Amino acid sequence: MTKINIFDTTLRDGEQSPGVNLNRLEKLEIAKQLESFGVDRMEAGFPASSKGDFEAVKMIADTIKDTSVTGLARTVKSDIDAAWEALKGAEEPCVHIFLATSPIHMTYKLKKSPEEVIKIAVDMVTYASEKFSQVQWSAEDASRSDLDFLAQITEKVIDAGATVINLPDTVGYATPEEYGYMFKFMKENVPNIDKAILSCHCHNDLGLATANSIAAVANGATQVEGTINGIGERAGNVALEELAVALNIRSDQYAYTTGLKLDEIKRTSDLVSKLTGMHIQANKAIVGRNAFAHESGIHQDGVLKHASTYEIITPEMIGLKSNTLFLGKHSGRHAFADKVKELGFTLSDEKIKEAFGMFKLLTDRKKEVTDDDLFTILTEIQTDHSAVEKYKLETFQVQYGNSNIPTATVSLKTPENKIVQKACTGSGSVEALYETLDAIITEDLELVDYQISSIGRGKDALAEAHIQLIVNEEHMNGRGSAQDVIEASANAFLNAVNRYIIQKQATERQKAK
Repeated sequence: MTKINIFDTTLRDGEQSPGVNLNRLEKLEIAKQLESFGVDRMEAGFPASSKGDFEAVKMIADTIKDTSVTGLARTVKSDIDAAWEALKGAEEPCVHIFLATSPIHMTYKLKKSPEEVIKIAVDMVTYASEKFSQVQWSAEDASRSDLDFLAQITEKVIDAGATVINLPDTVGYATPEEYGYMFKFMKENVPNIDKAILSCHCHNDLGLATANSIAAVANGATQVEGTINGIGERAGNVALEELAVALNIRSDQYAYTTGLKLDEIKRTSDLVSKLTGMHIQANKAIVGRNAFAHESGIHQDGVLKHASTYEIITPEMIGLKSNTLFLGKHSGRHAFADKVKELGFTLSDEKIKEAFGMFKLLTDRKKEVTDDDLFTILTEIQTDHSAVEKYKLETFQVQYGNSNIPTATVSLKTPENKIVQKACTGSGSVEALYETLDAIITEDLELVDYQISSIGRGKDALAEAHIQLIVNEEHMNGRGSAQDVIEASANAFLNAVNRYIIQKQATERQKAK
């Protein structure tokens, strides 16, 4: 079995999804889980793009030890220098340089001749290799490039020091036949191709990302780039969990393996979904909530008789466990702490105490507390910025019915430590609540999206709200949970605003330095 390296770009390409804004602590939590998941290399960000991204990449590079960490850079010396400063503390520093090679990009975006593009690529790879032992070079829009030119520039950048050659389907245009042939062509027409790892990077605009990635592997690629849950620009990237499970299940057709721990898929997927605020569609392959559900009577009968009649993947393979009662209102702190460790969380004693308090409050209201409930509580605790001055919900009351005007009264603690109370009306209970919060909060706010769902089943299930706000012209995602849907909605709204405040305060501190 040929080993396929997994390059995860959830923290870079994935974060480019509209409305996704991860702070440093959230990025670190995802990075730690990617390390547990077993990815070979993670792209932590684009260090030259902002001070915040630089600091996040540096923190991840200094923390993660079992996975190679890389950062993106344009073919500009200052970008490469910024990447080195952020990544030099990593176990295996790597830089990812990209430059477009398709005629349309060279003509209209770069406004460079093919000869000029080759010179820039060779010069910058040479410069990067003086600092980095691992240099990945990407031919942006490779799938729409002239193959002879692509082979020519690939040969030259390998001679200049590139250790990985990435040939992306940047706009998700290629078919599996075309994409696979491109890798076959490179293997046959680049004399020094064996000196570098061939990597693929597929976008999903035509829904072909997984098929294209497998076609690349079948034709010589030994590294696959993608994201968790397939998030990313436009229609997203190849979903790494889909690729890994497909190679595992169809090992009779594909003699390849990855180093991924498949039983970490569910936890990794859930964490990325919660922290990015991007819901997973119910029928998504591998991790959608309907992936192992059977509605048809014929299907149900078959599964009951023998699971393999309609299930080619077992829930246990991806780490999906049944949501049974695991702790109750009489459970002690030690049992709770053991469960926290079992779920993969590492919390300080203070955070354990805080989480235990939230758990106890939940057991007073909810008969059965499941792993999903606890996962939600622990995620919020682990990524909380309690030291930052922000908005805090003190009290709220919403009055509504089918014969009166919905009215919300809210008491809010501001970042200036003042208690402000207001009441507003709306055409519905959530609108009344959000109008009131908007009236108190001084930032300029615009609601873009609002979604509410339940965690688990039953009338006492936790509610989880996800919203997208434009806060002072910046897109921010927010999430919040509570047993009451209105309270969950308020928590999500404030979470989005507070994320903006945290980001703003961090920027101000960096400027002060």
